[in-house]
Amino acid sequence: MNLLIHSMSELSDIILSSLAIAEARHVAEIGAEFGGMSQLLADFTAAQNGSLTSIDPSVKPEFTAWLARHPGVRHIAQPSLDAISGLSGIDAWVVDGDHNYYTVYHELAGIDAVCERDGKPLMAFLHDVNWPCARRDFYYAPERIPADWRHPYDFESGVTLDSDQLLQRGGFRGNGQFAVATHKGGPRNGVLTAVEDFLQERRDAGRDLAFAFIPPVFGLGVVFDASAPWSALLAQALMPHHQSQLLQTLEENRLRNYLKVIEFQDNLAA
Repeated sequence: MNLLIHSMSELSDIILSSLAIAEARHVAEIGAEFGGMSQLLADFTAAQNGSLTSIDPSVKPEFTAWLARHPGVRHIAQPSLDAISGLSGIDAWVVDGDHNYYTVYHELAGIDAVCERDGKPLMAFLHDVNWPCARRDFYYAPERIPADWRHPYDFESGVTLDSDQLLQRGGFRGNGQFAVATHKGGPRNGVLTAVEDFLQERRDAGRDLAFAFIPPVFGLGVVFDASAPWSALLAQALMPHHQSQLLQTLEENRLRNYLKVIEFQDNLAA
């Protein structure tokens, strides 16, 4: 039984209302997995006479079955960093792919380049900007990460809220499905670090970019062009959620409950 609320679709009210504010019609999604968020984005873009492009090299069977019934959705079965530059006319990007610094930083850089090329204001939603990926790389396919960008990693150990050290038994872990960096923090480590470095570099170059940090469900980050005609309305809509201490407290409580469930399951299995 999957008791962990983990899908970006749990944040869909914020994402879809933000897309509506920006009058976005053409959306690109990075990371589809089972297709929960894909279905909501497809319904939204269809209502706007727009389009959804979904980028994911290894989707689940549930997504494939859904896609067969929705031929209007374009699926690109490539890694995001290979696919981004080939897209055009995208109004907004929903990013929930590989959760590590190298991938996220270069996804943002690629998205920004495409937006500049096409004359589109930047608007990107990024999942997993909060614990556990904020300051620690997670790798679905570590062989795709260049060695000088990749941290030592472990496929079996787990992470927990109260220690930066990996647990040999217990904690939130991939059970062979994904690896975690063996250390937390430091340069070029984690999704939030990638977003912050991207923003700082662009701001140093004179770009006026805004960022909202919304804590629940592993965290949602919204990066957008502060000079866009819709930016003030979007900022007003996001502000009640941005860095909300209440939402952060609720997220920590959710995670502690789930980590306790993992502990119970491990004890039963032992």
